[in-house]
Amino acid sequence: MDFSGFDIALLVLVALVVLVLFKGIRTIPQGYNYTVERFGRYTRTLSPGLNLIVPFVDRIGAKLNMMEQVLDVPTQEIITRDNATVGVDGVAFYQVLNAAQAAYQVAGLENAILNLTMTNIRTVMGSMDLDELLSNRDAINERLLRVVDEAAHPWGIKITRVEIKDINPPANLVESMGRQMMAERNKRAQILDAEGLKQSQILEAEGRKEAAFRDAEARERSAEAEARATQVVSEAISKGDVQALNYFVALKYTEALTRIGSATNSKVVLMPMEASSLIGTLGGIGEIAKEVFGSEGTAARQASRPPVVRPSQT
Repeated sequence: MDFSGFDIALLVLVALVVLVLFKGIRTIPQGYNYTVERFGRYTRTLSPGLNLIVPFVDRIGAKLNMMEQVLDVPTQEIITRDNATVGVDGVAFYQVLNAAQAAYQVAGLENAILNLTMTNIRTVMGSMDLDELLSNRDAINERLLRVVDEAAHPWGIKITRVEIKDINPPANLVESMGRQMMAERNKRAQILDAEGLKQSQILEAEGRKEAAFRDAEARERSAEAEARATQVVSEAISKGDVQALNYFVALKYTEALTRIGSATNSKVVLMPMEASSLIGTLGGIGEIAKEVFGSEGTAARQASRPPVVRPSQT
């Protein structure tokens, strides 16, 4: 089949159109942004979907992932403020917000973020003591995030999270920390025991104080009662009541006999005494009791006795 010049020109034109379309149509996947360069200079950014560029004039520059990405921070040796050497590793999360800045403001974006993170980890953690380093991990993460994000902001990225994964002190240092913790716990236990003993002694002393106060109060009241009884007897004697004196003497005499009989250093007590005097004394006690309670008892018996009805004489 012979092709004429028109047919050949038409085929060339069709092939040229297909090539132009192939070069000018770009499909951008979701989560990515492509930069467009015209004669080597950045012109615009292509978003996900179908895009058109000028063939043979424009070309795709950088293909940037706009999704959040994770970057492992390798283990590095850090010397703390108190000269302890620890191994630290971590992880950083970042997201590209401006494709043009991420592509043209820094060379090697991931390497730049990695070095920036490692440098700030050494700076932040090197300014802290070991105990502070082990107990304030959240504060360290927050401080690292703030510093690294501020430094990476001109690159068009956002540092979303910086986490310290492991802090590994040397084995001998871990052993020393264990002994220190044990000593601290023993110290606390001894302090608690001492506090408990102190409280027990304080309560016991307060109990003795209260008991002594109550004993003194009881003795005081007993002395007041004794003084009152002596005063009553004295007033009765001054009025000429001899039975009151007999009662007072008999009471003291009986108390003395009770104390002598209950003594532990003697088994047999021989005392010369006149039985008639003791009997007379006891008689005096009886007379006093009759005088005190006799009138009241008679009145009570008369009040409780039923009335007697005598028959009338007619």
